[in-house]
Amino acid sequence: MTNTVKCLIIGGGPAGYTAAVYAARAALSPVLYEGPAPGGQLTTTTVIENFPGFPQGVDANSLMADMRSQAVRLGADVRNGIIVKAELSSRPFRFTLDSGEDICAEAVIIATGATAKYLGLPSEEKFKGLGVSACATCDGFFYRRKDVAVVGGGDTACEEATYLAGLCHKVYMIVRRDVLRASSAMQRRVMETPNIEILWNCSTQEVLGDTSGVTGARLLRKSGEVFDIAIDGFFVAIGHHPQSELFKPWIETDENGYIITGAKDSTTNVEGVFAAGDVQDPRYRQAITAAASGCRAALDAEKFLKR
Repeated sequence: MTNTVKCLIIGGGPAGYTAAVYAARAALSPVLYEGPAPGGQLTTTTVIENFPGFPQGVDANSLMADMRSQAVRLGADVRNGIIVKAELSSRPFRFTLDSGEDICAEAVIIATGATAKYLGLPSEEKFKGLGVSACATCDGFFYRRKDVAVVGGGDTACEEATYLAGLCHKVYMIVRRDVLRASSAMQRRVMETPNIEILWNCSTQEVLGDTSGVTGARLLRKSGEVFDIAIDGFFVAIGHHPQSELFKPWIETDENGYIITGAKDSTTNVEGVFAAGDVQDPRYRQAITAAASGCRAALDAEKFLKR
C-alpha cells in the first residue's frame, strides 16, 4: 500500500527547510526529501555575511544544519532520498523514490533549486569556495579592494561585474567573443565603469592558485596567445540550470526552465502544487529570498489543504 501524506516537500535547501518549518507548525505533518544535495547550493560556499541575524557571519553548512534541525524539532519528517519520477495529473500526486518506494501527497512544494553552470575545469572545481564563486552578491564582500575576474558576456555577467566594480580594485571580464550578449543598457553600464576591463576573444584554460586559494587565471585568446592574469577571485556568470525537468510534463516553466508561479503567491498551473526557491527565481537567487519563498509556499499549501 502506497503511503499518502498531506504535504510533500521536495528539496533540502533554504526554501525546502523553511517550508518544512512552517508546514510543521501548521500541523501539516510535512515529509521532506532532501535530494542529491542536502543543504542546497549554499553548502558550496563558506561564510555567509548577508543572512540577517548573524552580525559576525555564519558558516553556510552550519546554517543549513540548523535549519534542518529546526524543521525536525517542530515535527517535520526529513528524509534522505531522491524523487526520480512524478505523476501530477491528479490528486493525490504520486512520486517514486530512487529506492523504488512510492509516496503520494495531497499537496506538494517543489524546492529543488537551481545549479550554477561552471566551465568544467578541474582547477575550477579544486578552488570552489577558495576563490571560485558563482555569486558575486554572496561572495563579493570578501574581495574588497582586490582584483577579480568574471566569466561571461550576458546580462548576468554584466550585472556581476558592475556589482563587483563597486567593491573591488579591478574587475576583468573574460568574454569568448568580440561582443557582449547583454542588453544595450547593461553593456553601457559596463563600458562606463572605469575599473572594468574586458578581455575579448578569451577563454579560460586554468584557474591558478595555491593552498591559500585563487591567485590567477590562464587565458587563451582566439589568436593562440596564452597569458596569465593575477586575481584573487574568479566569478563564473554563465547562467544557472533550474532543477525542474522532472515536473515539466505538468508544470509550466519559462524558456529557461524556471517554474512559473503566481505573481503574488507560490501557486503553479497545477492546483495543489507550489514552488519555492531558486527553481522559480531567475532573478534574486539568495538564501534569504529562497527562505522567504519557502515560507510563502507552506502558507499557501496550508490554505489549500484547509480549503
